[in-house]
Amino acid sequence: MKLSWLTVAVLLTAGCAAAEGGGTAATPPATASAKAPPDGPRTLVRDLAVPWAVAFLPDGDALITERDTARLLRVTGQGRTTEVEVIEEARPAGEGGLMGVAVSPAFNEDHYVFLYFTAENDNRVVRYRYDQTLSDPVPIVTGIPKGGNHNGGRLAFGPDGFLYATTGEVGDRGLSQERDSLGGKILRMTMDGKPAPGNPFGTLVYSLGHRNVQGITWDEAGNMYATEFGQNTYDEINLIKPGANYGWPVVEGVADDDRYTNPIVTWSTDEASPSGLAYAGGSLWAAALRGQKLWQVPVTPEGAAGTPVARYDGEYGRMRAVAAAPDGSLWATTSNLDGRGSPNDGDDRVLVITMK
Repeated sequence: MKLSWLTVAVLLTAGCAAAEGGGTAATPPATASAKAPPDGPRTLVRDLAVPWAVAFLPDGDALITERDTARLLRVTGQGRTTEVEVIEEARPAGEGGLMGVAVSPAFNEDHYVFLYFTAENDNRVVRYRYDQTLSDPVPIVTGIPKGGNHNGGRLAFGPDGFLYATTGEVGDRGLSQERDSLGGKILRMTMDGKPAPGNPFGTLVYSLGHRNVQGITWDEAGNMYATEFGQNTYDEINLIKPGANYGWPVVEGVADDDRYTNPIVTWSTDEASPSGLAYAGGSLWAAALRGQKLWQVPVTPEGAAGTPVARYDGEYGRMRAVAAAPDGSLWATTSNLDGRGSPNDGDDRVLVITMK
């Protein structure tokens, strides 16, 4: 039986299959509540092309990837935008291209920046040195399955100092349950691309049974969360545990099966298709593509989710990335030029939300 608590004890109606979306799972009854709505976004940057990921440098500037142009941009808090480099090895097509970006926690010492992109034959994670320009590229993980869709692509450093990468099953659903495959997984690694100490299987794999994860974040208590594109019925947010199996493709959503870990939040596919994910102010913030909104999901220190609240519903179109900035604001990006949206004048944008 598949249940969803989008509002307490209200069953969500299943949506049709959605591009870059879908899922099945259930949210526990509300144990946390959303604070007052944040201030409305202001447009920081206009006229970008599918800005896919945002990562902040120690000085507060952001590195932003454009999926379809393979450009890496640097954006200041005042909106000044400069092109760092076009990643020539990237091969944008379909849902692939230049996707994740992460900045080393020790950037002031090592100057490392990490990119996740679709190359000629695979998806890969590449480490660079960044000092005004990129140099010394080192592919640290190669052989991640690539496809026209479901490429995963998010990169982020966890509070443990290790680099996490999300992958998709590229439409080959069985890969998600194959422990030796890098497809349909969350990976955890050192800065050299080696399995992080303590990984559950002694490999790069941290969790499995994923369809297409494009958002990960951690709260103040160290809980890890991930967004998940489902297929025909529900999209999800999952509380990630090492070695846990999240069920795809055996189950979409809540399972009556102890082998699989249930999600903490679900939506119908027309309400979400969640991509980027951030944590701020006691809530998760999930950028919804097909849902065209920013979902605020309050969570407790134990990782239980309260009732999701929709912010900016339909105001900015498809929303792709969301990241917590060093100054406490949230930066979010639109994705109306990805071939599935209805672009407005000025799209795509970087939006800044000042938290109360």
